Amino acid sequence: MSAEEYKAGDQNLTERTEPEENTFETTELTISMGPQHPATHGVLRLVLDLDGENVVKCTPYVGYLHRGVEKLGENRTYFAALPLTDRLDYISSMNNNVGYVNAVEKLFGIEAPERAKFIRTIVAEMGRISSHIIWLGTHVLDIGATTPFLHAMAQRERILDLFEMLCGARLTVSYPRVGGVRNDISQEFLDALYEFVLEFPSNMDNYETLVTENRIWKDRTVGIGVISAEEAVNWGLTGGTLRGSGVDYDIRKYAPYDAYDKIEFDVPVGKAGDCYDRYMVRVGELRQANRIIKQCIEKLPAGPVMAEAPKLTLPPKDMILKDMEHLIHQFILITKGPSIAEGEVYVATEVPKGELGFYFVSDGTGKPYRMRVRAPSFVHASVLPRLCKGALIADVIANIGTIDIVLGECDR
Repeated sequence: MSAEEYKAGDQNLTERTEPEENTFETTELTISMGPQHPATHGVLRLVLDLDGENVVKCTPYVGYLHRGVEKLGENRTYFAALPLTDRLDYISSMNNNVGYVNAVEKLFGIEAPERAKFIRTIVAEMGRISSHIIWLGTHVLDIGATTPFLHAMAQRERILDLFEMLCGARLTVSYPRVGGVRNDISQEFLDALYEFVLEFPSNMDNYETLVTENRIWKDRTVGIGVISAEEAVNWGLTGGTLRGSGVDYDIRKYAPYDAYDKIEFDVPVGKAGDCYDRYMVRVGELRQANRIIKQCIEKLPAGPVMAEAPKLTLPPKDMILKDMEHLIHQFILITKGPSIAEGEVYVATEVPKGELGFYFVSDGTGKPYRMRVRAPSFVHASVLPRLCKGALIADVIANIGTIDIVLGECDR
């Protein structure tokens, strides 16, 4: 090959290997996160439109766990429907029971005795600690830390042991009753609970040592999922999700029920409205719940635990087992229900997830004509598109955990 031919071939090779102009176009990718994904905290499905790692659009789909609790409640008496509320937010069934019986009592026009109110406040705050402890452990686990989850579950187990000592049940308790509570609490229970209350602050210190100033935790939560106070109110957010945005609103303070008006406690409030502030608010609520329980134990009054309204309350269990008239009375109340005046009522209580409301319409029979549940998890799931738009895929996991939802009450 001559030199001229070699140079000509080399020139042709150079022309062939010169980079061509980039004509590729990027396209959005649509993926489905859930409903089997472990970080969606239940059967929640999110359809994510992605541009690389960035979320362009997030569309939540709920309803996979629908069981028709509201319609079931309309086909049962007010007494027989109580166990259904355990299955709403099954992480804090005691709080659901307290909200339900408060609404029914307002409809019936009766009031629980003082001792029963204090007991309800104690068990509701125990439920708050149990729920927030699970939230703390799983939220941190979602982001990559294992140790706090193991410690948190150990503390929750102690709460469940106390529930079992109180009423024989651990998860779905059905302990509160219309007009009071199912049974009085024993001194053994109070002593064990007081011991837990005295030890709990040091356990919270351990959690915060592991998490609060952890740089990886702060990198994953500070400035993530920011929502302003005005937006939070407009979206209907409640509970710690609302207070993390700087809105000082807690039903226990502004519309107190049971014994909350006789107890001193603070309402933790955030500023930035991001995942980290919502974390700090719920950590503060854990400490305040412990403070409330301690005061209730120390101020617990003597007296009955059931209202004196025989036509509107269930008889004591020991009397049912040995007296035919009490057995018949219980049978009629459970199967037929009491006769009450027509009307409607809405009562809201502060459960761990936010505002849980029960709306009843009475037609004068022993069953509600209409029963509707205002579930905070359903409202909070609707804000995910707002929190996730423009975020990274990893931030979607943090946003789901920070709003603390349970699909049992979301899909009710």
